[in-house]
Amino acid sequence: MLSGITSAVTATRASLAGAYVGTSGWSYPSWRPDFYPAGTKPEDFLGYYADRFSTVELNTTGYRLPREELFERWAGQTPRGFLFAPKLNAHLRSDFGTFAERVGLLGERLGPIRVLVASARDEGLLTLVLGSFDPSLPLAFDLRRESWDGIEADLPANAVRVGSLEGNAPFLYLRLREPPYSDDALREWAERLRPLINDGVRVYCYFKHEDEPTAPSYAQRLLELLG
Repeated sequence: MLSGITSAVTATRASLAGAYVGTSGWSYPSWRPDFYPAGTKPEDFLGYYADRFSTVELNTTGYRLPREELFERWAGQTPRGFLFAPKLNAHLRSDFGTFAERVGLLGERLGPIRVLVASARDEGLLTLVLGSFDPSLPLAFDLRRESWDGIEADLPANAVRVGSLEGNAPFLYLRLREPPYSDDALREWAERLRPLINDGVRVYCYFKHEDEPTAPSYAQRLLELLG
């Protein structure tokens, strides 16, 4: 574990309004016993995680939609105020309606949808995605090609580009994917994000999963620095 990064996770959501910091997924047995206590059963991982963080990325939805009862179970295992950020593969166009219905089963636990777009700039695809979801639902476009650069100014108020601090939406979505993160690096992120949070911007930030439980340690430390 890096110096300055704590291993005990005790974040309090109430004191960090506007800061939704977590990890990309939660169901990792290799995080036991350093994050999940020894003996914790996999079916209890989510409840333990949700007592310590207020959000998590739900990546499995970008590959295959889980059955309906699983979404309902996840919602039931998490406290009020907890938010899932499901992944949508934007190139599976015929599945948009089914995707919206299925993730909608999360109810008030549904947070922003991360829309993965691996292709070059396509205004038609952007319009299709935006028109397929309720305009009140926050969408975070994970645009992997440089041809999308500058699109932030053209996005509606419910949409942002992943990784951008620009745009018209009252939220932003960050994925920190280049560990390790020193304490100084996390402090720099906190200094950039704190003024935005103080101005009422909701920040969603997720650390990359690794076999070692560094992601929850980074998330906790960033929450401490923000708070």
